Amino acid sequence: MSRLLSLAHLSAIDLPPPELIHTAADVGFGAVGLRLIRVTETSPGYALMDDAAMMRATRAAIQATGLKVHDIEFIKIEPHTDVAALERVLDAGAELGATEVITAPYDPDLGRLADRLADLTERANARGLGVVLEFFPWTVVPTLKAALDVVTAAGPTVGILPDSLHFDRSPSRLDTLRTLAPERLRFAHLCDAPVHPPYSTEDLLFAGRAERLAPGEGQIDLASFVNALPCDLPLALEVPMTALASAEGPKAVIERIMSSTRRFLNGLTG
Repeated sequence: MSRLLSLAHLSAIDLPPPELIHTAADVGFGAVGLRLIRVTETSPGYALMDDAAMMRATRAAIQATGLKVHDIEFIKIEPHTDVAALERVLDAGAELGATEVITAPYDPDLGRLADRLADLTERANARGLGVVLEFFPWTVVPTLKAALDVVTAAGPTVGILPDSLHFDRSPSRLDTLRTLAPERLRFAHLCDAPVHPPYSTEDLLFAGRAERLAPGEGQIDLASFVNALPCDLPLALEVPMTALASAEGPKAVIERIMSSTRRFLNGLTG
């Protein structure tokens, strides 16, 4: 497989960054994403910008394994977000050699959301980082088209992060995905899941945060999703499987993700 496969931190969120990097390298991933900001009260974030010892250990793991930190996450853009206060997170991302910063839309004022994205992107670009907006069907930006409208207003270098789960659970269209310009579409999240509409908000959040399936193990039309992407687009595997992790440990989850992803991609036809 020629495309970069990255392991999103949510797939093994209980592993601190150095352990995540070493385990991902052992299994065959070429990169990882790191969650530097906690998203919920029940899941960890690893604030490397505030922990010099863990930052050193993380950089040592990068050097020892040769893995890349592809992206850092997860910046919620909310009504009272102070973009200037996020510069320390951006500095940490730059120190790690990351490529992208993942943001999420939690401000109902879409004009203000676009302005904040523009400000954050300017600061990130100055550090060699890109910014992408991920859309979620339970938020004020629930679809790919809605995300495209926001990033268009925010500026020409703001990207969109499509996730196969959220794409499937929203009325997003493959033709919109196919026509995204390269500066908008720089990587995608990949996972599988059962398909059983309609979905409550609780259903959406549970799948999004706790239980998904590895590619090829569910009913999402992943072949159409992946075939709508550029053939060399990096894929970040975001596949939380909390039950399996509890029973067998995080490495079992990471190994299953990689083996299933290889089978799926090797069997893919365009």
